[in-house]
Formats: sequence, structure tokens, C-alpha cells
Amino acid sequence: MRAGDIGRAARLIRAGGVVGYATEYCFGLGCDPMNRSAVMRLLRIKRRAPGKGLILIAASPDQLGPYVSDIPPHVAASWPGPHTWLVPPRRTVPGWLTGGSERIALRITAHPQAAALCRAAGMAITSTSANRSGQHPARSYREAVRRLGADVDYVLPGMVGEAGAPTEIRDAVTGELVRPG
Repeated sequence: MRAGDIGRAARLIRAGGVVGYATEYCFGLGCDPMNRSAVMRLLRIKRRAPGKGLILIAASPDQLGPYVSDIPPHVAASWPGPHTWLVPPRRTVPGWLTGGSERIALRITAHPQAAALCRAAGMAITSTSANRSGQHPARSYREAVRRLGADVDYVLPGMVGEAGAPTEIRDAVTGELVRPG
């Protein structure tokens, strides 16, 4: 993990760019979640409908402050780690992040490079798999570059974690399992 590469990716995110980066399971696509044009570009790259909402990852709970007013204790206890939680968002959270639902998907990442990218960017970032909708996620740097390298501003060199499946998604209020991990 080279600091210069992470710094470059973080600068691009802060400037409204879209970058690829390694996560616990696969390569993800990240941008500034509050930058509407960056999020819309990310969705166009993926060919993903805006109504699905997006996962946000962060390096620490304080980076989630703009999105939620309260993190339930059982959620906080599961982080950092491969647990994505659907939590009631602040009223100010835009619909392009929630997909118009009453929840926002959040995770404190345990992946060292993804966490370093969030710290360097100074914010939580989007985390959606680096692939076109309907395709399998890119699981290597080479595959991410081959599939999406021409469409994104940068793919951060790195290796995915050891997770054998995408992160589990659970509703923090009801406990309902939305996606098994």
C-alpha cells in the first residue's frame, strides 16, 4: 500500500472523481457521496438504477456523522468488519444515497487500504462493486482495470481481503437479513 497512490485517489474523490479500490471481498467504486454529479456518474458507469441506493464505507464512526444521528450499540459493536447495516438516515441525506428508502447502508470497513482511503479523503465514500450491473464483481486490480479502467478516473492498486462473499446487509432496526454474507 503506497501512500502516494492513496493520496492520488483521495484527491480525485475530493475533486468529484470516481475511483476503483480494493475492499474486503471485491474491488469497489468510490466517490464523494454528497457530490450528486459524481454519484450520478458512478451510477452511469455501473449502468445501475438510482433507486437501489448505495453503501457508504468509512474508517471511523465520526465519518458517518453527516449521514446518521445515532449509531445503535449493536451496530457499533460489529465494526470494523464485513457488516453493512441499514440505519435511519438524517433528513438531510439525499435520495440518491438511500434510493428513496427510509434507510442508508453503512459500514466501517476492516480493509486496511479502503480505511486508509477514507482517512485520506477525510470522509465516508461510496462502496459499490466495480462491475456493470448484472456482472460479477471484479476481484483483482487487473480485472477492475480491464472492466472499468477507461471509465473511472483511477483504480488504486491493491488486493481484496479474504472475505468469501459480499458483506452481510442487515436492517439495524428490525434485524432483518437483507443480504447474507
